Amino acid sequence: MSTKHRMPSDEELTAFIDGEVSAEEAARIEAMIDADEAVAERLEFLARASLSYRQAFAPLLDAAPRAKLEAMLSAIPAAQPARPAAFVSRRGFLGALAASVVAGIAVDRAMIGVGARLSGKDENSEWRAVVAEYISLYTPETLAGPVPPRDVQAAQLASLDGNLGLQLSPEQVALPDIDFKRAQILQYDGKPLAQIAYLDPETGPMALCIVTSDGGPKAPDIEGRKGMNVVYWANATHAFMLIGHAPVDRMTEIADAVRSKISV
Repeated sequence: MSTKHRMPSDEELTAFIDGEVSAEEAARIEAMIDADEAVAERLEFLARASLSYRQAFAPLLDAAPRAKLEAMLSAIPAAQPARPAAFVSRRGFLGALAASVVAGIAVDRAMIGVGARLSGKDENSEWRAVVAEYISLYTPETLAGPVPPRDVQAAQLASLDGNLGLQLSPEQVALPDIDFKRAQILQYDGKPLAQIAYLDPETGPMALCIVTSDGGPKAPDIEGRKGMNVVYWANATHAFMLIGHAPVDRMTEIADAVRSKISV
C-alpha cells in the first residue's frame, strides 16, 4: 500500500483533530475520511474520546448513577435514530470538523466545545448545538435529590456574576412548578457558559443556559434539538436558551416568564 493511501496513525489523526498538520496533510486525511469508512470511524472515536465529559459532569457524578451515565456515553456512537433536518449527521460532523481544521480553526479538546464548529451555522447556533448534546445525556436520576435551600441557590448564582457579569437571584431564575437543582459554570469555545439545571416533574430535565454575546438583541425563536424543544433569544450583552422536553407552548410560556424577570 502506498504512503498516500495508508491508514493514518492515531497520532496523525489526533494532530489532524488538533489542527497541527499542514494544509496538504489535512487535505489528504480529509479525502481519506470521505473515501474510507474505517478512517472516518477511527477519527470519530478519537474526537469523541477527547471530550472532557468527566470534567464537565464532575458536579453531577457524586449524586448521579455513574454506571448509567457511562453506559449512555458508550452507547452514543451505536445509536442511529432518525433526525430532523436541523441536526447534522455523523458524516456531516466529520466534514465540518475537517473543514474547520483546513481553515485553521483550532479544536479545543479540553472543553465541551469540541466539534461544535458546525458548517454554515452562526455562533449562537453552534453553542446551542453543543448544549443540546450535553443536556441530552441528562436523565431525571441525574438531577435527583432535594431542592437546595435559597442560600445555596444564591451562592451558586453568585458565581455567574464574576464569570458572565450576571447578577441573578433565586427568584429571577425560579420556574413555575419546576424544581431548581443547580447553577454552575461550564466552558464553551474558551468562554464561560452558565447552566442552571432544573427538574420538571412532568417532562424531566430542563436547563437555562447563558453565554456572553455581542450579536445584539434577538427576538425569541424556537427550534428542536436532540428530541427537545429550545427557546432562544438575546439581549445586547448575552444570549440565552431554555431547553427541555416540555411541549413548545409550555416552553414558550416558561421562557417568556424568564425573560420578564431577567434584565442585564
